[in-house]
Amino acid sequence: MGARDPEATKARIFEAAVAEFARHGIAGARIDRIAAEAKANKQLIYAYFGNKAELFAIVLEKKMLHLAEAVPVDPDDIGGWVDRLMDYHAAHPELLRLLFWEGLEYGSDELPHESDRQEHYARKVAALRDGQDRGVVTDAIPAADLLFLLTALANWTVVVPQMRRILVGGEEPDGDRLRRSVKEAARRLTAR
Repeated sequence: MGARDPEATKARIFEAAVAEFARHGIAGARIDRIAAEAKANKQLIYAYFGNKAELFAIVLEKKMLHLAEAVPVDPDDIGGWVDRLMDYHAAHPELLRLLFWEGLEYGSDELPHESDRQEHYARKVAALRDGQDRGVVTDAIPAADLLFLLTALANWTVVVPQMRRILVGGEEPDGDRLRRSVKEAARRLTAR
């Protein structure tokens, strides 16, 4: 029998949980499927991560931290930031799926680990506010509202691919045109 590696087991559980929650949401996810995919027993999942809701919160928190590190808000290059954000979500669609499942599950109720989420978004809002203070981004729209609008513009194409295909078209030139349109809309939204 090989030596146990708790960190490798946690990593396998985490990746299996990402896939399970992205596919089935919080209510539909099954710990037994996560355990089977991770080649771990259910008791280890509970020992390492707590209950299913806590595991979901940890998964989402880590995925959001990865996004924040990979694609920091850049008020000096909104078009480039939008490009990087769209690329990130195209490569990692599970994060937006997790966020939408969270929205379906919790609605506007308080979230587990909400104070951590508030800090996460506060840093992004602060970056936009700094851009406003320096005059590179409009201050006609409050920074928090602006972040919400910009992320909605950049993310919606991944969230509703069927609507994108029906309205815009499903060929590569259609996607390229839409990206240019999203970037132009972001530029106009943030212009001084």
